Amino acid sequence: MPRRCELTGKSPMVGNNVSHANNKTKRRFLPNLNDVSLSSDALNQTVSLRISAAALRSVDHRGGLDAFLLKADEAVLSPRALKVKRAIEKAQTAA
Repeated sequence: MPRRCELTGKSPMVGNNVSHANNKTKRRFLPNLNDVSLSSDALNQTVSLRISAAALRSVDHRGGLDAFLLKADEAVLSPRALKVKRAIEKAQTAA
């Protein structure tokens, strides 16, 4: 399972640990990923995704999973999130 947010595409970054003696060793900054179940109003079901804490706050700020996915860029979404986005678009056009 990759360490990548399914909604924002946030992935590990690389940096340095710097000691008091200014020695530098490589390290990784991992995103704060959480397994969450978000409810979709258009689909009337819950969707479980692995997203970052920042993405969870963004979903709440935009007014839920449906609103977030409709505005989201398709290039950063995971295949599973993209599938949910297409299902939401299809449900909204049918309604």
